[in-house]
Amino acid sequence: MSIRKPWMHLFVLVALAVPSFADSQVRIVRLSDVEGNVQIDRNTGQGYEKAFLNLPITQGVKLRANGEGRAEIEFENGSTLRIIPGAVIEFPELSMRDSGTKVTTVKLQEGTAYLNFNGAKSDEFTLNFGREKMVLTRSVHLRVAMGDTDATLAVFKGDVEVTGPSGSVQMGKKQTATFDLADQDRYTLAKNLEKDPYDDWDKHQEEYHQRYLTSSYRNYSPYAYGMSDLNYYGNYFNAPGYGTLWQPYFTGAGWDPFMNGSWAWYPGFGYTWVSSYPWGWTPYRYGSWVNVPGYGWAWQPGGSSLGWNTVPRVINPPRQFTPPQPPATSAHNTIVVQRGPSVTPPGFGNKVVIRGDSAGLGIARGSVRDLGKVSQQVRQEGSVTTKVHSEPIRTSPVMSASPAQRGASASGSSASRTTSPGSRVSSPRMSSPAPRSAPPSRSTPSPHTSPPHQ
Repeated sequence: MSIRKPWMHLFVLVALAVPSFADSQVRIVRLSDVEGNVQIDRNTGQGYEKAFLNLPITQGVKLRANGEGRAEIEFENGSTLRIIPGAVIEFPELSMRDSGTKVTTVKLQEGTAYLNFNGAKSDEFTLNFGREKMVLTRSVHLRVAMGDTDATLAVFKGDVEVTGPSGSVQMGKKQTATFDLADQDRYTLAKNLEKDPYDDWDKHQEEYHQRYLTSSYRNYSPYAYGMSDLNYYGNYFNAPGYGTLWQPYFTGAGWDPFMNGSWAWYPGFGYTWVSSYPWGWTPYRYGSWVNVPGYGWAWQPGGSSLGWNTVPRVINPPRQFTPPQPPATSAHNTIVVQRGPSVTPPGFGNKVVIRGDSAGLGIARGSVRDLGKVSQQVRQEGSVTTKVHSEPIRTSPVMSASPAQRGASASGSSASRTTSPGSRVSSPRMSSPAPRSAPPSRSTPSPHTSPPHQ
């Protein structure tokens, strides 16, 4: 069955689901991939702390990649910013004007960053490095590196204008500019590109998004972030009386969407739920989680009265289920919830063990061929050991009319890792979920809230 028609409806619903988010003039973008030692300063007064997958990025946040750490930030229109070991970036501005124009300013303080910007003339995206500045309105793919005495900008696709102390320079595809930071940023322009060891990693990450957004019809909504993960890690189906729903693969009978995650505190928002699942952005930010008889838990896009969620909405929960509630504490600490299976590297080659209640934990994005087919095998056998791939694999999204029977109850899944940035034979890295801790005490129901207006 084609996925196109349900996705058209889904995107329209998601577009309708964000009025309170837009009206608040507050923008939140997604920390969409974390590998290795990455730290975040969330502007809470606590300085740098461990960063993990799906943390919201707000104005004033800083990120730094230590050791072999790397990270990806995903913006509303699907644009991506990636950092590699040694990089430090800051988000001085993430806002929205009354007109709806999104204003983004990113500052590269140290190291190297990759930007794949999906052009939007109505928006303002500024990238600063040293004393140089780029204001982007058209699509461009570039790499910028800050050294001790110089800075290098390489343009893979598109064209940019860079302004600084030495004036402005126009750059096009496959050109490189080197700026002398000790001499008024005087520059030299070369009509070639020098390959960086992390270029392949950046390319592979971008291929993943492009492949899994193709069938999502992102043009039907300005909010494309997280959609490629929904295509890869789950399927879409129609349930009588509920319409089009989405459900992750590998969910057993006892699974619920709040088994793994954390509560993270943000100024102006309070505590917000951060899912540990690799697909866990859009289904927790918009719409509702519905427990559908005969199907289990599934995500339902919201209507026009529903806005951006800090606390996920729950409909028709089973008996004895405790809805998620933010912690009643003023300490502003990150509170970890871990009621589901943990993820432990298996320690054998380029293979991953996938079990029926993992819901995608431990599966690096794009690393397993045709998760829909694998989910059917897991349903029959309880678990499957399969190869992982170092590059994203094109697969066809799966539609299902009866996902309730997917998966058998078992322990968690796992995957092997590599530290080689350009390797095509090693297993891909898993994105870092929330830090582990002992399961916290159960919470009690409370009214759901949306971010305050600012």
